[in-house]
Amino acid sequence: MTNDTASAPAPVTFGEAFWYWLKLGFISFGGPTGQIAIMHQDLVEKKRWISERRFLHALNYCMVLPGPEATQLAAYIGWMMHRTWGGIVAGTLFFLPSLFILIGLSWIYMAYGNVPVVAGILYGIKPAVTAIVVFAAYRIGSRALKNAVLWTIAAAAFAAIFVFKVPFPYIVLSAGIIGYLGGRIAPDKFVVGGGHGAGDKSYGAAIIDDDTPTPTHALFTWPRLIRVCVVSLALWAGVMALLFARYGWEHTLTQMGWFFTKAALLTFGGAYAVLPYVYQGGVEEYQWLTATQMIDGLALGETTPGPLIMVVTFIGFVGGWVKQILGPENLFLAGSVAAIVVTYFTFLPSFVFIFLGAPLIETTHGNLKFTAPLTGITAAVVGVVLNLAVFFAWHVLWPEATEAAPFSGPFEWATLALGIAAFIALFRFGVGIIPVIGACGAAGLIYSFVKPLPGM
Repeated sequence: MTNDTASAPAPVTFGEAFWYWLKLGFISFGGPTGQIAIMHQDLVEKKRWISERRFLHALNYCMVLPGPEATQLAAYIGWMMHRTWGGIVAGTLFFLPSLFILIGLSWIYMAYGNVPVVAGILYGIKPAVTAIVVFAAYRIGSRALKNAVLWTIAAAAFAAIFVFKVPFPYIVLSAGIIGYLGGRIAPDKFVVGGGHGAGDKSYGAAIIDDDTPTPTHALFTWPRLIRVCVVSLALWAGVMALLFARYGWEHTLTQMGWFFTKAALLTFGGAYAVLPYVYQGGVEEYQWLTATQMIDGLALGETTPGPLIMVVTFIGFVGGWVKQILGPENLFLAGSVAAIVVTYFTFLPSFVFIFLGAPLIETTHGNLKFTAPLTGITAAVVGVVLNLAVFFAWHVLWPEATEAAPFSGPFEWATLALGIAAFIALFRFGVGIIPVIGACGAAGLIYSFVKPLPGM
C-alpha cells in the first residue's frame, strides 16, 4: 500500500463501492454526527474518494434538506461516483441493515416485552432515552439560539405544541414564514454561520478533487429533471395506488403510506424534530402504538446502526401487529410488511431530493448558505424537541398517569435518579449514547430483581 498522496487513488469500481456502503450500514452508530464523521474519515482522509471541499459542499446541501442528512450524503457521494444506481445503492445500504435488525428487535419486543428480564432492561432504558432527548434539545439549542429573537421563536414553538396542541406542520410553516420576514427586516438576527468548516484542509489528491470537472451525468439538464420527477412520482403514486386498490383508503397500510410521506417532508433539524409529529399521528390520531411503546422504540432506534429516523420502522411494525392487518395468526408478517411500507415512504423523498437537486448544486459549485426561513425553523425545532422531552419524562416518572389525571399513581424515584445520572454522563463527561443506554438497561435489570416493576 502506497503513502503517495500527490496522485489520486485508482478509480473505484461499483463492486468495491457496494461492499463499502454495505459495511457502513452495519457500523454507522452514533447518530448523524457520528455517521458523518465515519464517512469523512473513510472517504476523505483514508480512501480519498472525495476531497474535503467537495465533501463539505455536498454535506451543506444535505443539511438544508428535510430527511436524514447522513443517508442523503451517502446517496450524494454514491451518485457522484457511479451515477443513479450508485446513489440508490449507497443510500439504501445505509439503512437496510437497520431495517432487518429493527424488525427482529421489534418482534422480540412485542412477543417477549413482558418477560421480567426484558421489562427490567426497558425500565432502565426509558429514563436514559429521556435524558438523551433533553441533551439533544440542549445541543440543537446551543447551536441555533444565538439571540433573543430565536429564543423567542423556540419558546413560542414549545408553548404552541405543549399548551395549545398545535400540529407540528403548522409550527414549521409559521417558523419558516417568521424566518423569511425576519430575514428581510432584521437579517443580522437570522444569520447562520458555517458550522462545517471552510473546507480548506487537504489529505492529498482525491478521485473527486476540488478541481475535478463535474461528471456528465451530474450536470443539470431539463430533460433529466423531468425524467426524475416522472419516475419519482410513479414510484410513490404506484405503491400508494396498489395499497388503495387492495385495501382502501382507511386501511392501516394506506394511512401509514400517506402519513409517513408527510413526515418525511418535515424532518428539518433531524429525527428528533419530527418525533413530536410522529407521536401526534402514531399515538394520538391513529393509535398504532402507545406512548410507552414510543419511548421503547426510540431506545431501540438509538441502539442500532443507521439513521435515528429508523424508529419509524418500529412504529410500523408495532402498528401492523396491533391492528392485526393480516389476521391474528400472522402477526410477525403483518408487522414486517407494515415496517417495510413505512420505511419505503419515509426514505423515498430523500432519494428524490438528491437526484433532483444535486445536479444544480454540482453545477454551481457555490457555497450553500442556510436561509433565514431555515434559521427560524431550526429555532422552533428546539421548542418541539423540548416538548418531546417533557412528554417522555411525564410518562416515565408517572407511568400510570393519564390526560385526565396527569399526576396519578406513584412517582418513580428510581427512574428519576437514572435519568439524572444519564444526563450527567452525557453532558458533563461526554459518554456515548450506547454506553449510557447499556448502563441504564443493566441498572434497570438489577433494580427489577430488588423491587417489582410497575405493572408487573
